[in-house]
Amino acid sequence: MNPAIVRPTLPADQGTPGVYVSLGDLIRLQHKARGISFLPRQPIHSLLSGRHASRMRGRGLNFEELRDYLPGDDPRTIDWKVTARTQKPHVRVYTEERDRPALFVVDQRIAMFYGTKVAMKSVTAAEIAALGAWRVLDQGDRAGGLVFDDTEILDVTPNRSQNAVMQLLGAVVRKNHALHAGAGATPNPGMLNEVLEQAARVAKHDYLVAIISDFDGADETTRRLVMRMAQQNDVLCALVHDPSATELPDAARLVASDGELQVELELDEARTRERLTKHGIERLENVIRWQREFGVPVLPIHTAEDPVRQIQRLLGAAAASRS
Repeated sequence: MNPAIVRPTLPADQGTPGVYVSLGDLIRLQHKARGISFLPRQPIHSLLSGRHASRMRGRGLNFEELRDYLPGDDPRTIDWKVTARTQKPHVRVYTEERDRPALFVVDQRIAMFYGTKVAMKSVTAAEIAALGAWRVLDQGDRAGGLVFDDTEILDVTPNRSQNAVMQLLGAVVRKNHALHAGAGATPNPGMLNEVLEQAARVAKHDYLVAIISDFDGADETTRRLVMRMAQQNDVLCALVHDPSATELPDAARLVASDGELQVELELDEARTRERLTKHGIERLENVIRWQREFGVPVLPIHTAEDPVRQIQRLLGAAAASRS
């Protein structure tokens, strides 16, 4: 019987949409990036509305001076305490804080080379990283990142230039094209914590750290690392998953492979379906729980729909937040 999930065994056709991503694909996302926002003023239905919004500060405001009120000043800037004390209207003047660096942690491990519908998780992660990097650059901030597979981490220093974004996207494409079931890569769940340790060394404070991964291998150490970074930075987790994580295909049999071993699962057995579904749901919920525990926004983004539309629903469109 044909397997329900098809994985390419050779990287011969790396232009196949949904299986591999090209640098041109990621460059073309530049104009779509203007339709998303990482700023906190989100629509009421946004994932970041309410108390979670405070964890995403965007570029803040620095207090500059207190001066007399002048005609044309915004009444909302009046300092009423000083005005009452001096009996003369005073306003507080702020300047917008500039240059918040962004670090995109992009997972391209063999576990990400999986998909049952529109795209592989690895492709979805690459597209999310491109959208974020282009948006950060458009806002005048520095973009860089850490792109990792099961054995190596590629480091791109945050910089305010298109060249920096191209370096980041180039690193993503190289790792993405190295993925194939016949590559003999050994899954390494521990690389997640290794890359987060490196991210914590880079992002000392006031960074936007976007972790784009399926969080395979996430454990208590992962949780502590994310929580530690979130104390001094804005941290956002894009939890990339395939719909099969929570809803198994209707096929009676499923053939799954890690590139070396292959197993055939009988999905018509109720207990097997129940165990697999429970495992998938628990894995997602363990990460989503961080949002409640320490206020880190977790965006569950699946592989069966354009990530742009999903991010717009979860974060809110730029037009709505006036970013």
